[in-house]
Amino acid sequence: MTVRIEQPTRERRRAPRAENRERDGRLAFWLVIPAIVILTLVIGYPVIASVIRSLFGDGIGETPFVGLDNYATALWGTGASDFWAATGVTYLFAGVTIVLETLLGLAMALVMNRAFRGRGLLRASVLVPWAIPTAVAAVLWKWMFDPAGIINAVTGSHIIWTGAELPSITAIIIADTWKTAPFIGLLILAGLQIIPEEVYEAAKIDGAGAWQRFVRITLPLVRPALLVAVLFRLLDALRMYDLPAILTHGANGTTTLSILVVQSTLSQLKPGYGGALSTLTFLMIFVTAYLFVRLLGVNAVEQTGGSKKKGDR
Repeated sequence: MTVRIEQPTRERRRAPRAENRERDGRLAFWLVIPAIVILTLVIGYPVIASVIRSLFGDGIGETPFVGLDNYATALWGTGASDFWAATGVTYLFAGVTIVLETLLGLAMALVMNRAFRGRGLLRASVLVPWAIPTAVAAVLWKWMFDPAGIINAVTGSHIIWTGAELPSITAIIIADTWKTAPFIGLLILAGLQIIPEEVYEAAKIDGAGAWQRFVRITLPLVRPALLVAVLFRLLDALRMYDLPAILTHGANGTTTLSILVVQSTLSQLKPGYGGALSTLTFLMIFVTAYLFVRLLGVNAVEQTGGSKKKGDR
């Protein structure tokens, strides 16, 4: 008598895996719910309140409903010149500082990724500028950029750093780059540490030089971490407030969108107009981040996935 043993089919083997993935997905959904609720309360409520307030006029107590008049004032009305000037300054700071911080952060990450004595101490010291609160760092840099401060003493110059437009912008860019470059460097370092050393050894055997290994191996493999670092820094730079507010008080062409919102809301007592400005600022940051993710983030994911598929073959 012959006993026939049926081999489990591919569909039967896949069934438990599909059930496990579905169960894990449901668990992940319920675990994320509390965070979504908290974010909705912390972020959603202020945004909605700002949008509602922007639809009413300025003043204390009951204010008339003005619709989109505050937005029209900011975009093409009497406040358009200040709004677009602040927008240009904000994107100028964001663009220049992100480029400088990315280059310096990449250089620091490459150095910290090497094996040498004292590497742990170096990594800890790099964290110091980023760990200092922005307001404290701004006060320290304000002292250093004083006409009688250490910057002029070391360089032998007599520049009034906060007395003109170009020196003021330069001072803010230097201070912001010093503070935030370590943040990008640490994120890039995390991406460098997951690159297998065998890849570099194989490239050396094939005759690839240091520059070729950097361009062909390091940059493509570290690109996802680099994009995440730049995205986080972009979101932070577009809402810059502390450094220019403390260093220059927004004078000499250093008024960012956040400073303009605060000045309109508190100094000029225009809560309706300030609500419109804050809503426009939120929309501009959201659109910028969305375009960044769509244009760069998706390509990075596709490129990473494509390299894995080629390797599997």
